[in-house]
Amino acid sequence: PNRNGINAAFLTMAIGAGMTSAITSPLHAEVMQAVMGADVMMGHDPDCASWIRKYREPSAEGRGRGGRKRRRRRV
Repeated sequence: PNRNGINAAFLTMAIGAGMTSAITSPLHAEVMQAVMGADVMMGHDPDCASWIRKYREPSAEGRGRGGRKRRRRRV
């Protein structure tokens, strides 16, 4: 039971031991959260940018970027 919990714990330990890639399902939130957390702790997520982008609470006014949509940069 709870295979995703075991996988999350295993991946966290493996990342700490030096593992750099794994085949996992991005659909398992528990596993993805563990991998992202390990990336933060190991220093692989500069300034915790990916973690913050994924898990921060929305600002009280709504969207944090003033409601503007993100557009592709013109070249």
